[in-house]
Amino acid sequence: MEPSKPSIQSLVSDIKKEIFSNDDLHAFVSPSAYDTAWLAMIPAHPSKQNCPMFKNCLNWILENQKEEGFWGERNEEGLPTIDTLPATLSCMVALKTWNVGQENIEKGLAFIHSKVEILLKINYQNLPRWFFIVFPAMIVLAQAAGLELDFSQGLKEVIADIFFNRKQILNTEELVDESRYCDLPLLAYLESLPLTYNVHKQEIVKHLSNDGSLFQSPSATASAFMATGNIKCIRYLESLVRNCPNGGVPAKYPMDEELIKLCMVDRVQRLGLTEHFNEEIEKILEKIYRDQKKQNANPRKADFLSPIKLYKDSLSFRLFRMQGYDVNPGNFCWFLKHAEILEHMEENYEQFITVMYSVYTASDLSFPEEYELEEARKFAKRMLEKSIKRNRDHNFVLSKGFQNVVEHELNLPWIARLDHLDHRKWIEEYEVTPFWIGKASYYRLSCLDNKKLMQLAVKNYELRQLTFRNELEELKSWSVKWGLSDMGFGREKTAYIYFAVAASVSLPLDSIVRLIVAKAGIIVTVADDFYDMEGSPSELEVLTDAVKRWNGKGLQGHGETIFNVLDDFVNNITSKFHTQERSEIGEKIRDIWRETFASWMVEKTWSHSGYIPSVDEYLQTGMISISAHALTLPASCLLNPGIPNEKLKPAEYENITKLLMAITRLLNDTQSYQREKADGKMNLVLLHSNENPEADIDESIAYVEEIVGLKWKEFLKHVLMDGFDDLPKPCKNLHLSCLKSFQMFFNSSNLFDSNTALVDDIKKAIYLPIDRMPKPFLKPLPSPVPAKKDNSTKTSASFDGDLRNRGSTCMTKQQSNFGKISIKRPEKVHIPVRFNFCFI
Repeated sequence: MEPSKPSIQSLVSDIKKEIFSNDDLHAFVSPSAYDTAWLAMIPAHPSKQNCPMFKNCLNWILENQKEEGFWGERNEEGLPTIDTLPATLSCMVALKTWNVGQENIEKGLAFIHSKVEILLKINYQNLPRWFFIVFPAMIVLAQAAGLELDFSQGLKEVIADIFFNRKQILNTEELVDESRYCDLPLLAYLESLPLTYNVHKQEIVKHLSNDGSLFQSPSATASAFMATGNIKCIRYLESLVRNCPNGGVPAKYPMDEELIKLCMVDRVQRLGLTEHFNEEIEKILEKIYRDQKKQNANPRKADFLSPIKLYKDSLSFRLFRMQGYDVNPGNFCWFLKHAEILEHMEENYEQFITVMYSVYTASDLSFPEEYELEEARKFAKRMLEKSIKRNRDHNFVLSKGFQNVVEHELNLPWIARLDHLDHRKWIEEYEVTPFWIGKASYYRLSCLDNKKLMQLAVKNYELRQLTFRNELEELKSWSVKWGLSDMGFGREKTAYIYFAVAASVSLPLDSIVRLIVAKAGIIVTVADDFYDMEGSPSELEVLTDAVKRWNGKGLQGHGETIFNVLDDFVNNITSKFHTQERSEIGEKIRDIWRETFASWMVEKTWSHSGYIPSVDEYLQTGMISISAHALTLPASCLLNPGIPNEKLKPAEYENITKLLMAITRLLNDTQSYQREKADGKMNLVLLHSNENPEADIDESIAYVEEIVGLKWKEFLKHVLMDGFDDLPKPCKNLHLSCLKSFQMFFNSSNLFDSNTALVDDIKKAIYLPIDRMPKPFLKPLPSPVPAKKDNSTKTSASFDGDLRNRGSTCMTKQQSNFGKISIKRPEKVHIPVRFNFCFI
């Protein structure tokens, strides 16, 4: 069934109510089974040890066990993540504490026994620091609660290795180490520290935040309350539960509300839905920008939450800059000044993929002389490339969808991508949501996976496809009517040109501007080819003179066809203006075409005579002959009828238009120099090569590309910031879309001259429906490889948190985090977890 505007508007209305009008932003954060379990373990009172203080949390555990028996998150393929192991153990302990949910416990044990081995084997080379701290503690806690954990001999050795990693961490790190910028301190894992670690109550109370939490961790704060009975802790926990009426609590509380809103805006824009929520987006960004301006009066200081902070800072920079706000890259490039942070990121790059992706995409919007942004881009790119390579070589646990998005970003820069296809990419990779590794779980923003939001994105995309198909057919008919599609020479690029216009320009659905720009592009292509390869010098002189006089008398053949379609095209544009405006605007548009045809004639004369122009001569003519201004300026009049007429005068083009003309010419030159050399024409690559005979052609290309890079940054500043040009914002965006189309055509090869290079993209943009499969929620994990037969009697495993009998075995820091080693089986020693109850 074809999507309809009423169905889309209905979804828009619902989403505005559910997401943008919902003041309870904490409802948008997915619950953490691990943290919920710790709140469920708190007794109502020391004298009433037979009931929980937070019964809702216990009920949430009973009601939210997955069908396969685990608690915790699934990945995009529906499989349990590594966080399900400590989460499932802690939930079973909570149930066991209150002697409820025996069936749930049995299902949980069945999951642990059947899947723990395969989960550890899949993830072993990439286990994060938090897992080494938390998972051993949950095993010990489960055993202390009377849960029988029956592991194979081979698995016992792997788990013993994890215990050893924990021992290394506990022995080498301070309880609160202020030099560790990027990690939560050990005290944030209070519930997972063994009693032998000897944490004093005074130390716990000393590090409580003003809100009563221990590093904003519900699980650590629950443990702090049970250890100290501090009144501030219980008030924090009560506030948390009040704000989570369903019983499930997040891995961090309170969440950064600004970050939630920024992520909402980002998701809506990436799905191509900006037009439906412009007012809401502007309101959100305006308030956050104003608030951050106040907060950023002093330079930011790195802290334990730097990964999330860096994600937020880079995300807000990108969203603000795209909206035209004045922002400084230093707001998020601060991490470059901290050697400790950089070193930590280099060593643990796989844990910073989401953050580095955000940094990298923010660096797309670089202005001139923003050198720290260039440095951040290089660093982020290196980190992302290492992560992608590790994922391929070592089965690194990186979601397929996110890997696709990262590779797409690295392989095809933002400046060469078309918005419409980007929207499709994000819709199809719908599970790609910003997430962070919580203290003991993955937590994500559930609002980003809102079903209605995704339905709207699909319907909106497919309605645009329907519109594009109809317009393309109309354009093809127009081209046939005027005889442009079968001229017998040159390039027939109707579909290519319309695709580039429609997929790059984020115009309202009913805008006529797409067809105006596309028709201009077709006329330019046919006329340019006529000057390059078909017309004789005398024919071209006659046509150039006819356009100059704007009178087709005396024309015949192809020249007559080109003039007639051009004249009708201009008349069609001017007919859309008020009668009193038509004459003046029409003359300005004709002037644009006059200088365009004159530039083609100049280049033809150079080619015919063998004349080699100077660089200045070439650029003065080449900026016009590329015809980018002929595509954008007439259409800009329709986008904003109030545009001053003088901005259409060749001598008074805005700087943004001149930059567009220069960059598009140079982009074309980098990919067309071989064809133009064969045709006896000049371009900047060839001119530079002639003037620098000692340089090879690659150096000449690099010279031109460097100029393009510098001009791109200058152009982007004119597009995004006010005060540089008088053109309205929609006209500036049209300039940007035009330049991105040229960049797409000439990014790494000459796609425009290829007959097949863009066929697949055209199909995706206009014809093929969205390829979006439903979540495979119940996809099973593969069965673990059977362990070698052990003739000894299998017993429940218990592990020594200290592992004193390890002999001379030692590990480097890198090995400690990622390497497998051969180890001895530890002695069976029970180490209790810090789990006592004390009230003040």
